Amino acid sequence: MIDSRRNHVRSAGATDVVVIGAGHAGLATSYCLNERSIDHVVLERGEVANSWRNERWDSLKLLTPNWQSRLPGFGYSGNDPDGFMSMPEVIAFMQAYAKFSCAPVRTETTVTSVCQKDNGYRVTSDAGEWQAKSVVVASGACNVAVRPKVAESIPMDITSLTPHQYRGPAQLDPGGVLVVGASATGLQLADEIQRAGHDVTIAVGEHVRMPRTYRGRDIQFWLDRVGILNERYDEVDDIVRARGLPSPQLVGSTERKMLDLNSLSDNGARTTGRLMGVNNGVAQFSGSVSNVCALADLKMNRMLDAIDAWVSCSDADTRVGAVERFGKTRVDESPKLTMNLNDGSIKTIIWATGFRPDYSWLDVPVLDHKGRIRHDGGVADAAGLYVVGLPVLRRRKSSFIHGIEDDVRDITAHLNSYLDAA
Repeated sequence: MIDSRRNHVRSAGATDVVVIGAGHAGLATSYCLNERSIDHVVLERGEVANSWRNERWDSLKLLTPNWQSRLPGFGYSGNDPDGFMSMPEVIAFMQAYAKFSCAPVRTETTVTSVCQKDNGYRVTSDAGEWQAKSVVVASGACNVAVRPKVAESIPMDITSLTPHQYRGPAQLDPGGVLVVGASATGLQLADEIQRAGHDVTIAVGEHVRMPRTYRGRDIQFWLDRVGILNERYDEVDDIVRARGLPSPQLVGSTERKMLDLNSLSDNGARTTGRLMGVNNGVAQFSGSVSNVCALADLKMNRMLDAIDAWVSCSDADTRVGAVERFGKTRVDESPKLTMNLNDGSIKTIIWATGFRPDYSWLDVPVLDHKGRIRHDGGVADAAGLYVVGLPVLRRRKSSFIHGIEDDVRDITAHLNSYLDAA
């Protein structure tokens, strides 16, 4: 049952586990804790699926098809399995799951401190305190939109927005837009803004190029079937790098279109290299954009090679489409290295430069120099403290909605053993 501090259905006090966050990761954790009859409470600063309600732009859809939208004991049941959920649909999906799972959620309850006390944890919120033997942090990886230091040098008359602040092109002033970043977020915003009639330039850094469909199937089908998404964190060669990779260049759309730098260029957008600095109002870009794009092309083709090899070994050639390859990313032979931001041509800059979690309330010595929780597959460097819902937490699919189940089953099994030994 979902309750809140307004109706006081459940009072603060002692419990085995406090789960912080009622997004998909927190709700899935609650379901698995209920399966093991472990007493717990889920604390949520807003409503269920709060970040989906308040920190996404209006037109955003999931990057994964509806058939892949599943949580422990629950899955998509609509009539459009190959479609992509809009934000209102994601929120409704999460609300339905919270009701289905009878998650003990306390909404409108902001956690202000978590500290170790009496071989457990004291969790303080604006609705009271809980004493718990264990804490699961499920507050998400995208609490804060990263705005790089170079943003401080942007001329004052240019509007700067992060993806958390952007809702749609109607809020933008007439004129040119510079989108900094070429991950899924950067490309989707650049595409939407350009189609709304703005002159768009996108500054390109490291990115992951990926087709929406391949050999007649959604790319997510192949990533799942071939086992790429199931690769465990302890099997990844460079786990730190893997966890920091940008999200792939995908968009959920009825047309199932491929969204990449070529499609943006075809529609009139311009590309430059990575934004390196701004000096007296003049933006300076890296000249290595061709190398960055070539590397993204190479990695995409290696992935497609792996899919083709799997198809050949599985003797499934007759049931799928023919082998495909996609044209290399087109870049100018002499890319633009500077842009005068004082001349009025750029009115808005969108900083699609990544996100980070916010653990300002976590008063336990488990944060590294970047403010991220030190953990081994979600088991934090403090007994009884866990984290879920982060990229490549235990598998490459960890950050996807459908990828959370395997992770939380592992984590709750570890947690259960910890409680038994306590």
